[in-house]
Order: sequence, then C-alpha cells, then structure tokens
Amino acid sequence: MVILSFAPGFSDMALCQNMLTYPATRKTDQVDDYHGTKVADPYRWLENDTSSETKAWVQEENKVTFSYLGRIPFRGQMKKRIEELYNYPKYSRPFRKAEYYYFYKNNGLQNQSVLFRQKGITGEPEVVMDPNTLSPDGTTSLRVFSLSRDGRYAAYGLSKGGSDWEIFYVRDMTSGKDMTDTLNWVKFSGAAWQGNGFYYNRFPKPVQGKELSSLNENEKVYYHTIGTSQEKDRLVYEDPANPGRLFDLNTSEDENYAYLTIGDPVKGAEGNSLWYLPAGGSNDFQPIVTEVGKYSYTVLDNIGTHLLIETNADAPNSKIMLVDPAFPKKENWKPVIPEKAEPIEGAAIAGGFLFVTYLKDVTTKVLEYDEQGHPISEIRLPGLGTAMGFDGLKDDKDIFYLYSSLTSPPTIYRLGISTGTSNLYRQPEISFNPSDFETKQVFYPSKDGTRIPMFIVSRKGLVMDGSHPTLLYAYGGFNISSLPSFSPTLIPWLEQGGVFALANLRGGGEYGEKWHEGGMRLSKQNVFDDFISAAEYLIKNKYTSRERLAIRGGSNGGLLIGAVVNQRPELFKVAIAQVGVMDMLRFQKFTIGSAWISEYGSSDSAADFKNLLAFSPLHNIKKGINYPAMLITTADHDDRVVPAHSFKYAATLQEKYRGPNPILLRIDTNSGHGSSNTTKNIETIADIYSFIFFNMGVTPHFKSSVSDDKRTF
Repeated sequence: MVILSFAPGFSDMALCQNMLTYPATRKTDQVDDYHGTKVADPYRWLENDTSSETKAWVQEENKVTFSYLGRIPFRGQMKKRIEELYNYPKYSRPFRKAEYYYFYKNNGLQNQSVLFRQKGITGEPEVVMDPNTLSPDGTTSLRVFSLSRDGRYAAYGLSKGGSDWEIFYVRDMTSGKDMTDTLNWVKFSGAAWQGNGFYYNRFPKPVQGKELSSLNENEKVYYHTIGTSQEKDRLVYEDPANPGRLFDLNTSEDENYAYLTIGDPVKGAEGNSLWYLPAGGSNDFQPIVTEVGKYSYTVLDNIGTHLLIETNADAPNSKIMLVDPAFPKKENWKPVIPEKAEPIEGAAIAGGFLFVTYLKDVTTKVLEYDEQGHPISEIRLPGLGTAMGFDGLKDDKDIFYLYSSLTSPPTIYRLGISTGTSNLYRQPEISFNPSDFETKQVFYPSKDGTRIPMFIVSRKGLVMDGSHPTLLYAYGGFNISSLPSFSPTLIPWLEQGGVFALANLRGGGEYGEKWHEGGMRLSKQNVFDDFISAAEYLIKNKYTSRERLAIRGGSNGGLLIGAVVNQRPELFKVAIAQVGVMDMLRFQKFTIGSAWISEYGSSDSAADFKNLLAFSPLHNIKKGINYPAMLITTADHDDRVVPAHSFKYAATLQEKYRGPNPILLRIDTNSGHGSSNTTKNIETIADIYSFIFFNMGVTPHFKSSVSDDKRTF
C-alpha cells in the first residue's frame, strides 16, 4: 500500500494535511520474453476487466479519486459554469433526401441530439428520432442514420453505454414505425443502400465463452433485404485467409455501383485496395487496385460509367483521378485535380460540381471545380477557421456547411452552388462574447528544427508575463488533423485567465502524408519532441511557467501524455491522460488494437519492439522521478482502447512514484472511448479543470449565472 501526502500550496489547507491512500494492487510474477528481452508485467490480471477482483479494484480506485475531487472547494461551481456555457441550442447542418431536409438539434443540455426533418428549407420541423427516450441514463446514442435513395426507408444503428458495438434497425419513414429488421454484431459500419436493401459490415456471432471484447477478426460484408431476418442476409465478401482485414463498402448516388475498399493494418499496410461491383452484373467484385499497400483510394462518386477517385498514390498531398473501371490500369487513369502544395482534407460532388477542401497552415480553404476539374471559384469563408460539409446530391441547388473557430461556435451557411455565394442560415445563440477572446497562430522549431504550427487562445489583452495557467493539447497520429474548431467547454478555462494551446504535431494530417509519416512507427519520437518543444516555447515566450503548465491528450493523445511525462516530467505541473494507449507491447492483443499496427508497428517485430519499448508509457515509469500531478481517465465500456491500458499504467505509477503529487485514476461508468452523453462529458471536463487549477494552487472566480439574454455574432 502506497501512502502519499498532498503537495503544499493548495487553497484548501485542510485537504493538504490529509493523506492520500491508494488501493493495494496485487502483483504477479508474469514475465514475457520479447526477442530475448525479458519484460515484467506484474499487473496482467487487470486486463480482465470483468473479473470480480478487477471490479473491486476499480471501485477502490474510484473511491480515492472521487473523494479527492469531491473535496476541491470550487468543483461544483466549475461544473455549474460549464453547464451554463454549454446550454445553448446546437444544430447540425441540414442534408436533403427526396423532399425532406434532415438535421440534428440539441436544446442545450440534452444527453443526445434529436433527429428532425422538415419539408423544404422553410418547412415545420418534426421529430424523427429522440435517442434520449431510449435509455433511462441517456447513454444510448444514434450512431448511424442512412436513408434509401427515395427516402422511404432508413437504416439506423444504436450504441449503448458508449460501446463501439451497434445494433441496426430499419424504419419505414412514411409510417414512422420500425420494421422487424434487427442486425447484430455490427461495428465500424455504415449502411450503403442499393435497391430494396443495403450493404453493411459485421463480425461473427461470438461462440460461448469467448469475450465480446476479443471479437475483431473475420469481418464480413453482407447485403440485407429490408423486411427479412438477419439469417437470410447475403454474404457479399469475406477473406478468411486474412482475418485481420477491414472492409468498407459504399454505393454511388445512382446505385449503379458498389465499391469496396480493403485495408490490412494488421500487416502494417497504410493504404487499401479497391474493387467495384456494377448493379445487375456479376456477383464477384472486379479489381481497380488489387493489392493492399501503401496508398489509399477513395471513390467520391461515379460520373457516368467512370469513377472519381481521391488518392495519395505518388501524391502525398492527394489528388483526384477519373478512372474507367473497365480499364483499371494506372496508365489509363486521367488527372482531374492534380496534387497541390496544400493537402486535400476532403472532396465531394454536389449539384454537378466538385468541392475540394484543402488545409492551408491548418485552416480550411475550399475550391469549387466542375466535374472535369476546371476551377470555378474559391468559396469565401468568414475567416481563418474550420469549415466542413460541402457535400450533397447531384441535383442540389444549395448545400449547407459549418464554419467555426476555437472561440466561435459552429455557424451554418447556405451555399448557392451555381453562384458560389454563402449566406447565413443559422447562427447559435450563446451566453458569451467571442470578441472577448483572441486566437493567434505561431510556428516554433522542434528538436530537429522542423517548423511546427500551434494555435494559442486567451482573453483579449491578457499580458503574457509567465503567470497564466496554460493548457497544452495535442494528438499527433493516424493522419488526423487537429483543426481549430469550437468546444463550449473551452470558454470556462479562458474566462479564468487561462491560456489554451493546440499544437499540430507530426503524425497528423495537417501537411499531408509526409507529415503523417514523420510521426509514425520508427519516427514516433518526433511527436513527443514536437510536443516537448511546444511546452518549452510557451514557457520561453512567457505565456506560462512550469508551475502553471498543464498538458492533456486522449487516445493516441493519451499515449503522448504518458510518454512525455516519462521523458520530461519536470516540464509540467499537471498532466491529464485520457483513454490512452499506454501498453505499447500488448495494444495489438485487445479489441481493434491490431488495426493500429500500421501506425505503431508491433512488438512481434524485433525492430518495432525496440522502438516501442523505448517510449511505451507503462514500461518507462521510473522510481525517483517527481512526476506531475496526474489524472488518468478511462471508462468501463471502452472497447476501443480497453481500460486495461489505464489500469496497469495507474497501478504502476502509484506503486513506483513516491513524490508529493497525486496520481489519480478516474473510471467512468456506462461510458466508452468518449463520454456517452452530455452529462458525463460535462462532469469529466469539470473534474479535469478542477484538478488542474487545484494542483496549480489557483482559485477560480466565477461569474454569476448567465442572463436570459443570449448573444449572437
């Protein structure tokens, strides 16, 4: 049993004098041999998160954590302020199917957004589906909603408690009633309509005694005819010789083609192969790209008998090609949009035009082309921020897109396709003034001299004297770009004089595939160096100091936090590691973890093992280091990054660390890889901010409750 005292300097001195007692965690003699290197894994038993011993340990950890959090004097005020700022109506952009426009709306604090539809742009909205009515605690979410071509039927998928597993149902949109269709064992799948049914992916039904969390092999593609049982679904594609392969099937808008992408990340492939199936033709998919290799291929839609394909083949920033699937050899591919200096973030056809979204220094730039690739215009956006949407149907006259920045909530604009003109369609009513805050983008050198972009947000006019609480956030992986988009939960931090920094590390997609490759596999250390350099920049330039710097990341970003606190613990006062990949030697053995081998490598390879062991958060915890105050978060229903990662990491830190700072593990219940509803999200953010301020010795001062008057901008 480890006993630690609280660090001095807290605002609540009575709490400081208490002793923090962590649960006793049983150790075993488990040792693994990796290519001749012996590695101990004494907390292996915590990987069984359904055992009675693990459940009891979780309860004891939560007792310690929530007792600590419950004694932070301003925790309740923090939660209340976050609720106030979160409580405004939030809308998705509308999308059209037949005569109806569909959109999601959250009144403010609803646990789940409600799906509406209306006839025409000005029609009266009616509720299509309210997930809040589907479970007492509001943790059942609507993950998939896909309408048939004529809008008569909808396939939809529900997830419970934040799990990645879904159950698909079918609804008759005329009567508003569900049919008898029920499809189980669905994960990471859409519903691609063709004729009187749709394609979807599913995994095999588990055999008795096999844990649900281990079911991530032998995915198959099926076709479901509406009104029939799942047992009658037609098997469309499987690959039993390669059980780790993953599939994605879509259909063209006119339903003349189905196209299948096949990925094999388990074998380290970053890209995919591409196959197609003409409607009414052979039941066998025909090849366009036969081998699963380094490059990715995505069909945007068909133009007559040709397919418009986005690819990064020999184009790290991506390009768009026109392909006749009957003549798929690469020499027959015709360029439509050549590669540019800025990477393509997305592309779609709408109203007979092609809209391509680029990233220019991590902000959105949108160009409109005709289907032959001739430039029409650049879409004027409200400012330097993030815009998304720009897709629709081929006969659309208007489409809708969202624009936001770090301090401006998503605003919906209606774009006239033929004119390229944007008009305000719906703006949020908020309880703060975005002009009170300012965002700037800086560029700083990493350890090897690479120029890294970072957004910094603060109250306007805040004097940078090194005294301000600063929260540094990053992700850095999987070709995912960290864009400057809005979250209402950021505003309470800024109101307290806090500074927020978003670093765009290598490993992401901000500058195309080369940027991604610069932070993956054997180059993963670059990501940690980029982040450490961001922290050093913030301190050097007087945004903050080591005593006022907190860091936060989730999932792959949680791995980032775990790695950098091992490498530079003296640089940070507080660290928040959320649902992190902490055991880099065994991540591939859990749920969907094998799909990350293409990003990280695998300990099954001697070369990869040496690299992974060098930065694995779990395996680089050392005695005698003064770690920052740490809040480690996970959830009992996380079947993507299983909670065992955080369990073993927290147990090891609590065992080895003998310093004054708290090491707490917060395990959410009935949640998954992200918060399963609004309430849980607000509670988590309130605990994170409270923990940070408390361990910095900062007492927040809160405004009174917001008035009934809402601000628009």
